[in-house]
Amino acid sequence: MPELPEVEGVVRGLQPVVTGKLIKSVDVSPTIIHSKENGKEAIIKGADVESFQSALPGMAIVRIERRSKYIYFHLKNQDGESFLLVSHLGMSGAWFYVRSLDDIMEEKFKKHSHVTLHFDEDDMLVYADIRRFGELRLLETEADYPPLLLMAPEPFDKGALDHYLNMSLLPRYENKPIKEFIMDGHVVSGCGNIYATEALFNLRIHPARKVKRISKERKIQLFHEIVAVLLDSIENGGSTISDYRSINGGAGTMQHRLQMYSKKKCPICGKPTKQKTIAGRTSTYCGSCQK
Repeated sequence: MPELPEVEGVVRGLQPVVTGKLIKSVDVSPTIIHSKENGKEAIIKGADVESFQSALPGMAIVRIERRSKYIYFHLKNQDGESFLLVSHLGMSGAWFYVRSLDDIMEEKFKKHSHVTLHFDEDDMLVYADIRRFGELRLLETEADYPPLLLMAPEPFDKGALDHYLNMSLLPRYENKPIKEFIMDGHVVSGCGNIYATEALFNLRIHPARKVKRISKERKIQLFHEIVAVLLDSIENGGSTISDYRSINGGAGTMQHRLQMYSKKKCPICGKPTKQKTIAGRTSTYCGSCQK
């Protein structure tokens, strides 16, 4: 699943090419139409296909930003009313800015192009999603989808460290494994399996150690390490582990810098790594170096 750095890369790619664009029409794939007709919330969430398609034409994209692992398209209609198109990439979602579907070079994405925003200049923004776990929601404000309001502050924001420390003292978290804690989006925004694995290894902290067994000083060190790893990944275009792509189909390079995620041997002691399921995700760690 794309984490904060990957989503940031997509947003940085989108901003210069689609900001200011006027949406002329919207196409939705037969796959999504069929799924919705059968009562499944496939990609287009909280609305039927017809309502989604009829609402967007005439709206302009005035601003694009990232919030945690979400992409926010700030829109305005011809009457000056504001709306918010919220995109989550799920496991395998990707946006492509192209003039034709044939410009999407990878067949697996072209085959699974599900929502296309057509602009006035005959260019288009295509949302492709191989596994269809991503989502698009058209809202008036964030408050129309309350889970968005519960996300932790951005890890780079001033109040993020205090929020994280305060959350670590709550009874519902103190007995959780530290890795589960830092992957919780209510605690740290945008830190998933890859970067939680890396931050914990860099500080030699065992991913299953309980939150209450970690000192305040170490918690602070861990938070700063999470921020450092996220920034490093942003600078390196994110990690392309499987299906992550930037808007032109490009891949990131952070995967070449990872020290522990999916590794078979510890780069420090050379011993075979171990794996443990934490919060439903496979956690790779060194049983010797991480305590």
